[in-house]
Amino acid sequence: MSAAFRAYLIDQDEQRKVHGSLGTMTHDQLDPGEVTIRVRYSSINYKDALAATGAGKIIRRFPCVGGIDLAGVVEDSSDARFKAGDEVIATSFDIGVSHHGGFAEFARVPADWVVPLPQGLSCFEAMALGTAGFTAALGIVRMESCGLVPENGPVIVTGATGGVGGLAIDMLAGRGYEAVALTGKADESDYLTGLGASAVRLRGDIDFDKVRPLEGAEWAGAIDNVGGSILAWVLATMKLGGTVASIGNAADFRLNTTVFPFILRGVSLLGIDSANAAFPLRGEVWQRLAQDLKPRHLERVSRVIGLDELPGAFEDFIAGRVKGRTVVRLAD
Repeated sequence: MSAAFRAYLIDQDEQRKVHGSLGTMTHDQLDPGEVTIRVRYSSINYKDALAATGAGKIIRRFPCVGGIDLAGVVEDSSDARFKAGDEVIATSFDIGVSHHGGFAEFARVPADWVVPLPQGLSCFEAMALGTAGFTAALGIVRMESCGLVPENGPVIVTGATGGVGGLAIDMLAGRGYEAVALTGKADESDYLTGLGASAVRLRGDIDFDKVRPLEGAEWAGAIDNVGGSILAWVLATMKLGGTVASIGNAADFRLNTTVFPFILRGVSLLGIDSANAAFPLRGEVWQRLAQDLKPRHLERVSRVIGLDELPGAFEDFIAGRVKGRTVVRLAD
């Protein structure tokens, strides 16, 4: 397999300025791995935008094909677990960071990073979910393992219009939870209630700088995508025995809080690391994404772009102008 194929490569110049561009590669230039995949779809996550623009120090080697997600068909495999023609998913680990990723027509990855596409999901749906959907589902699975059930009370989702937030609301509502969206975008209320949010809270109505160590108990669970003072408020407003899944730091990586939510209300703060989630948990979460955690509105929260449109898509993520999921079509 020596024919050239298209890829989006991220590199840096002599001044260490990061830039990305569309180009071509050959199979000989792919990284080592047991499974070669003809990529059908990838997706754009906030992490991909940080990597492609250099806004975050994400890439650990240059040049590197971007894209931490991919789904497609096995072209060739030296691992007995996979054979040519199998539909598969590969996300996270070093993909798109220090190992050529999903923004290319072909990818080669270690077999231990590959998940068989579960029955009930298409390659498109897998990438409409992508790392964002996997992360949201992992947070819910972890919270439920700590006792969260719909009868405990409402679950608040911060950063609700983002990829993780919107999918989390859809999943929670589908599971019977009362999902409450917290957002700074008042004009997106209809979008959020359409995904299943029972209520929409606006960030502008809350003074996060005047949060007491404990506020009125409101939430049985929370999925937080933003960190900082918003996460501190979430912790202060949790019910007894509540669980919080900390997923992102879109607002701030710092957390200024007290021990009171933990020692006086028994709140659990769960760190969600989707990049290094190991098997068999990784496979189990994907199975649930094809079953009871499959969002009901994937088409509504997703837009599809071609590889040619990829270079112009990242700045909107950095500027916070994107809602839902952006799927990249590599092949039909």
